[in-house]
Amino acid sequence: MSRMKGPAIFLAQFAGKNAPFDTLANISRWAGELGYKGIQMPTLEAGLFDLAKAAESVDYCDELRGICAEHGVEISELSTHLQSQLVAVHPAYDEQFDAFAPAALRGKPAARREWAVQQLHLAARASRNLGLAAHATFSGALLWHTLYPWPPRPAGLVEAGFRELAARWQPILDAFDTAGVDLCYEIHPGEDLHDGVTFERFLAATGNHPRCSILYDPSHFVLQQLDYLQFIDFYHERIKMFHVKDAEFKPNGRSGVYGGYQGWTDRPGRFRSPGDGQVDFTGIFSQFARYGYQGWAVLEWECCLKHPQDGAREGVDFINRHIIRTSDRSFDDFAGRRGDEAGNRRILGLD
Repeated sequence: MSRMKGPAIFLAQFAGKNAPFDTLANISRWAGELGYKGIQMPTLEAGLFDLAKAAESVDYCDELRGICAEHGVEISELSTHLQSQLVAVHPAYDEQFDAFAPAALRGKPAARREWAVQQLHLAARASRNLGLAAHATFSGALLWHTLYPWPPRPAGLVEAGFRELAARWQPILDAFDTAGVDLCYEIHPGEDLHDGVTFERFLAATGNHPRCSILYDPSHFVLQQLDYLQFIDFYHERIKMFHVKDAEFKPNGRSGVYGGYQGWTDRPGRFRSPGDGQVDFTGIFSQFARYGYQGWAVLEWECCLKHPQDGAREGVDFINRHIIRTSDRSFDDFAGRRGDEAGNRRILGLD
């Protein structure tokens, strides 16, 4: 019998300067009172978490766990989405991604990248000190500007891009292996790892690294019209994290997958609160039960319409209703009989 863990909630879209989102004690109390059992922690929120201290001090990590436990939650995973984006940035995106780095490093791509790599190494040790099994991250991108094959890509460009991306991540993956933590890349538009094929390219370029894993978020697959249920069939052995996030795709005569540079409210592909979009969560949770997924179900609230606190409140019941406790016996066991070789041969007409 197995059951995924949850519900948990990703704090990135909620953390802020105002209570109850300003301190770990306050936000843990808020999440626990809603009914969440876990919180996924962004590691750049200074009011909630000190990454460098967590990497060096088991006592500090014990203190964090104690604060969470007091309010009925635990840290499910850490996240370095913003820092990891800076491991690989094409120069065309330098100015936009500078906002992810400390002010002193903006306009200094090499120093910015070095800081990002250091952040990932800290995250590996912090995850180990917290006793966590998985970590959430992005791959960054060197090839995203060539996504559409016009002008035609020169021969060898894609292979060169993934070789370089893997070379940048290999030491980080090794650090997570040393820490005993799976590094889970969110398969996401804007990253070079944005679908199954690109994950396979990267995995091969890392030599099938044992810690190279997937953060599964079906909302990104709806927007690119990928079969998100079959994705689980293909990659379930590598899926170690799960964001419960909904989306809808409603193309029209004016706009489709690419969105026409429109904002989130107007584009055909939009993120929605769980249950308000088109994602077949019953199918997803059934797939995870089939394959024995043991990780967390983590609400990531991103909706172009609904208030975040309404989405957070509704998310608890939504996840609880979908988590499947697998059975330890077959439904037709009552009608079965014990087998033995002689009996089986008689049934087959062999004796």
